[in-house]
Amino acid sequence: MAAVKEFTLPDLGEGLTEAEIVRWLVEVGDVVAVDQPVVEVETAKAMVEVPCPYGGVVTARFGEPGDEVPVGRPLVTVAVGGHDAAADPEPAASGDPGAADSGSGNVLVGYGTSGSAPRRRRVRPTTPLANGSGGERSGTTPRKPAPAAPAPAAPAPAGPVAVVSPLVRRLAREHGLDLRTLRGSGKDGLILRADVERAIAESAPAPAAVAQANTPAAHAGSRQAAATTLEETRIPLRGLRGVVAEKLSRSRREIPDATTWVDADATELLAARTAMNAAGGPKVPLLALLARIAVAALARFPELNATVDTERAEIVRLPAVHLGFAAQTDRGLVVPVIRDAHARTTEELGAEITRLTEAARAGTLAPAELTGGTFTLNNYGVFGVDGSTPIVNHPEAAMLGVGRICPKPWVHEGELAVRQVVQLSFTFDHRVCDGGAAGGFLRYVADCVEHPAVLLRGV
Repeated sequence: MAAVKEFTLPDLGEGLTEAEIVRWLVEVGDVVAVDQPVVEVETAKAMVEVPCPYGGVVTARFGEPGDEVPVGRPLVTVAVGGHDAAADPEPAASGDPGAADSGSGNVLVGYGTSGSAPRRRRVRPTTPLANGSGGERSGTTPRKPAPAAPAPAAPAPAGPVAVVSPLVRRLAREHGLDLRTLRGSGKDGLILRADVERAIAESAPAPAAVAQANTPAAHAGSRQAAATTLEETRIPLRGLRGVVAEKLSRSRREIPDATTWVDADATELLAARTAMNAAGGPKVPLLALLARIAVAALARFPELNATVDTERAEIVRLPAVHLGFAAQTDRGLVVPVIRDAHARTTEELGAEITRLTEAARAGTLAPAELTGGTFTLNNYGVFGVDGSTPIVNHPEAAMLGVGRICPKPWVHEGELAVRQVVQLSFTFDHRVCDGGAAGGFLRYVADCVEHPAVLLRGV
């Protein structure tokens, strides 16, 4: 006789207590293998495919795309041990007749433990358990599963919807737009944000024609009528945006920050990067050189690689540099962390920056790759601006900001010349140091930007 196992949203770690359902990967009636992903969820930190630790027939799903699900709330129920063994050979092949009942017992933060590729097969329900009525447990009120979606009036295009960006999915969902009806303009039919916005604009009702009149009163009435058609937009402050808002607000409440800045001639730094990349091998991004400089500056001013323990009223100086860097994505601003940046060469820093940036834009960063930073490098120059006074990334103690590098008149070797100039800013927690240490740190960074040859030799 089949037993019904209820799989709930597991503890996602890193302080995350809920997730939003993005899309289901299985249907009611599907056969799933142990550790097969059954749902894709979006947390405040990353997109995660959640694997189910039980093998069997999916009897019910709980929630729809867009629903917020707290940790511990049911996701699916699975009938194990009662489906046709021929439809799911994995448990029999393992030699353990109870393998399906026991499950993997090892669901970890959105990662499965099985090395085999997930399999999905549709079976015809043959017992009450297979139609979603098997969620009843002894002594408890039965949960009412979400009803199966009715068949659409018109057949939808076959195959998965070609959407990568969570922002695109959310935009379509907020406007009630079915992505299956769109033809993407991106590579391989990828649906872009512009495609969704175009479809929204085309589906918007045309405004009613307003009669033209020559009297001032008629013109005033026309303007008033047009004004009344405008509606305010409210965006829920949750998910990534909510976490960022809370983190920045806490930083402003707790950290007495100060900012200092200086202009530097980055001409030699750009020349050093060109020479390194001309030598062959992996290309070194400019951010990797700036990261190497920041790590060297922290070695000279270790009091800035720190945090403040407010409960014990202590400054905690940290032995390792876990360097965060700001990366803009469709989901918003995230800060991936390079672990043990102090022990990496410039090329290794460049490779890790590239890897983490690509994962951030794809929404596949693990929560652990977004936490634990001790110092942040913020390259806001990519937005075409010169300077900024950023908010310290709580609970860190400092942040180095880099503006755009652009040609400006500069006195070089006693003569006026056009040089590549950058503005550097440094925001720090005034509790961990005074202005002398902060100024010394920034001046050392500026000197390395202007004369990088000695610093970069042998790294």
